Amino acid sequence: MNELLKREQVVMNGQVVRREETVPRIGVFGVGYFKYWEQFDGLLEDLLEKQNVFVEKLKRNKVDTIEFGLVDDAKSAYDLVPKLKAANLDLIFCDMLTYATSSTFGVIIKNLDVPIVLVALQPDKAMDYSKASTYMQLYNDDVCSLPEFTGVAVRMGKKIPDVIIGTLHDDPQSEQEIREYCNIARVLHGLKTTRIGHIGHPIEAMLDMHSDSTMLTAHFGVHVVQCEPHEIVSKYQKEVNEREIKSEEQRILAFFDTPDPVSDPISEKLKPEDLEVAARVSVALKKFVEEKELDGLAYYYNGEENSDTQLVMSNLIVGNSLLTSAGFPMCGESDLKCCLAMFIMDRLGIGGSFAEFHPVDFKENFILVGHDGPHNISIAEGKPVLRSLKKYHGKPGFGAGVEFKIKEGPITMLSITSTYEGKFKFVIAEGESVEGPIPPTGNTNTRGYFKPDVRTFLTKWVKEGPTHHFALGVGHHAQTIRKIGEYLNIEAVIVE
Repeated sequence: MNELLKREQVVMNGQVVRREETVPRIGVFGVGYFKYWEQFDGLLEDLLEKQNVFVEKLKRNKVDTIEFGLVDDAKSAYDLVPKLKAANLDLIFCDMLTYATSSTFGVIIKNLDVPIVLVALQPDKAMDYSKASTYMQLYNDDVCSLPEFTGVAVRMGKKIPDVIIGTLHDDPQSEQEIREYCNIARVLHGLKTTRIGHIGHPIEAMLDMHSDSTMLTAHFGVHVVQCEPHEIVSKYQKEVNEREIKSEEQRILAFFDTPDPVSDPISEKLKPEDLEVAARVSVALKKFVEEKELDGLAYYYNGEENSDTQLVMSNLIVGNSLLTSAGFPMCGESDLKCCLAMFIMDRLGIGGSFAEFHPVDFKENFILVGHDGPHNISIAEGKPVLRSLKKYHGKPGFGAGVEFKIKEGPITMLSITSTYEGKFKFVIAEGESVEGPIPPTGNTNTRGYFKPDVRTFLTKWVKEGPTHHFALGVGHHAQTIRKIGEYLNIEAVIVE
């Protein structure tokens, strides 16, 4: 069994084993003022211990942490620049250990394009004023240089760096912010190294979805691997054996419910022949993804009527849904930009399912959010469903369709669109997935509530010029995704 098949297994409790997590490279350096060391015996050692505590916090977030010691004058700042550049970092934390002159920082931010976050975590929640001393003040002077550092960033022609302010101990908010930046680094690292497969082309009429692969590399760092449908079809025909098919059928049935049809005349209870095709295609797809070393796939291909190509390419839904949940985002209708949006959400650990807007319920003030095709079943509410569909509406073919609701609670949407000038743009929004029935059509749907009301929200959303597809994730993460856009120098708008 190949490595991807080993990693992407469904166990009996219906959970998908995810791919190995992306491990970003994060640099840490502290700052201080060299004149203090002779004036206050032991202060340097105490500050370095503060930095050790911060580094341990980072390591708990599954990141590769590279420590660069302490910078305390201009010379050591200049000496540090080539070391930071050589480390191939995804993000840098500057630990504000005490007051430091901006000469310890100016040359660093001037010469680096890596995101830098200033961290001011004071060791004591408050000084004991009855016993206060200059030593104690300097030990807790983490925020003192923040204005000087942000001011010098502006003078160096750089964006003002982000800041974490809090206490070194017993501070859940700062712990959450550290975790957020580690996940942002995970996304940035993944984008620099990922390979997204591309098969076919967007449906001809969908002009909002077309992408320039070179521009995706230029702005995101990803490499688009141009692939051909026959590469999957050949594996489907020649490399998949009966044992693999039966094993995959068991995996699928362990994960999905297969209920009787309800009200949609094009849906049926999952037929054995549709399950067999879905299982065979799923195995062929995983072999293809492993051979091409892909981290994701955007696809759409009609194929000749009643051909094996059409059968295979229209029945990727089940296998792609399992792969998406395992950390390999798969996007239908050949939408590369949406595939990247799904990738960003996946590496943030919030899901990322293929979605668009469906009919509005004006009685209860919500809109159905979902899509046909592959989805991220790791964020399903309850057990996902497989139905046999007599036709895939608007597309060729027939076979198994995936149906579920997104987990109830907060949700975030990300549409990656492009402008007349050819620039990319993030359109982001937050809402709620709320309990209630969905159409039994073999597609995903969730009841999306958006403030202040669905009519106002939709008006504001469409005025930002999104694509009609977007990635749908769980939790409220608009500000985190906005920061990712800013680090990539991409306009990011939150529809509020």
